[in-house]
Amino acid sequence: MNDETIRVGFVGAGQNTRAMHIPGFQKIEGVELVSVCNRSRQSGQRVAEEFQIPEVFESWVDLVEDPGTNAICIGTWPYMHCTLVLAALQNEKHVLTEARMAMDAEEAHIMLDASRAHAHLVTQVVPAPMTLKVDRLVQEFIADGYLGDVLSVDLTSHIGDFVDFDGPHQWRSDRDLSGFNIMHLGIWYEALMRWVGPASSVLSLSRVHVKTRRDEGGNARFITIPDHIELLCEFESGPVGHLRFSSVTGLAPPDQIWLYGTEGTLRVDTSTMTLYGGRRGDSQLSEIEVPAEKQGGWRVEEEFVNAIRGLEPVTRTNFEDGVRYMEFTEAVTRSAQSGKKIPLPLY
Repeated sequence: MNDETIRVGFVGAGQNTRAMHIPGFQKIEGVELVSVCNRSRQSGQRVAEEFQIPEVFESWVDLVEDPGTNAICIGTWPYMHCTLVLAALQNEKHVLTEARMAMDAEEAHIMLDASRAHAHLVTQVVPAPMTLKVDRLVQEFIADGYLGDVLSVDLTSHIGDFVDFDGPHQWRSDRDLSGFNIMHLGIWYEALMRWVGPASSVLSLSRVHVKTRRDEGGNARFITIPDHIELLCEFESGPVGHLRFSSVTGLAPPDQIWLYGTEGTLRVDTSTMTLYGGRRGDSQLSEIEVPAEKQGGWRVEEEFVNAIRGLEPVTRTNFEDGVRYMEFTEAVTRSAQSGKKIPLPLY
């Protein structure tokens, strides 16, 4: 398909689609942005005018079925991802879907099965972007024995401040729109999988400190998605993980990841993606420069297009890894609700 024009339609054109996906596709030769369907025709028209997209659809069904497209970019909330991916594949379209992959593990498996039944089409999930700069170097350090045997992985992610009792209701705290996805849990687990592989079990505790919030219409909405969660997990490769995610911890220390091994330690300052390390005999950690040639970056749209053209496989992120992080996310909720350790994989 190297010589064929890739004609992309967008279902859902929220912040990330406008900031990253549309400009990313616009930079690639042989790619045309042909259509958009947003939550309303008016919002879709605004996006079309801003980015010179020629056609606005009121129905996502009409956009997906339109023979004028051969690739679909999905920028909706998770509750629509499975439906849209299945429809795109059934209409012989390559598909790039926004993260998180799905509402739950069952949907993710349905999407994976559909992608395998349409193996001639490219399927990709938008990857967790935070660690792209350091992924390759951390992977090399682990493979080359810098840490020795990896013993423990410690991760903290604070996305808020002190509890905000008066903040508005958002889709991320709406179970009907977000499913089992919790704060940045899936994003960070996906990143950790690149370094140490998937988990084999998880045990979690969670809290919902603000039980209700007001939606746009002023109606009280009951919240069940946690705003604070702590978990222990076992990775198949050996280490134990301790992960904390919170939107209610004020004056918390900077977000960071620690990798402890028998021979060395690595720390990643996740706010700046600065890498620090030390080995047996050192008195403290020292900053490790990430050489320019080893730094990764955002190339989601390029990878998607290259995969369609047969130039490279999808690695960031394929549906197999999407299923793994959705199983992990669901296992975290199952454990918090049952008080039991949940083995992985779920299916």
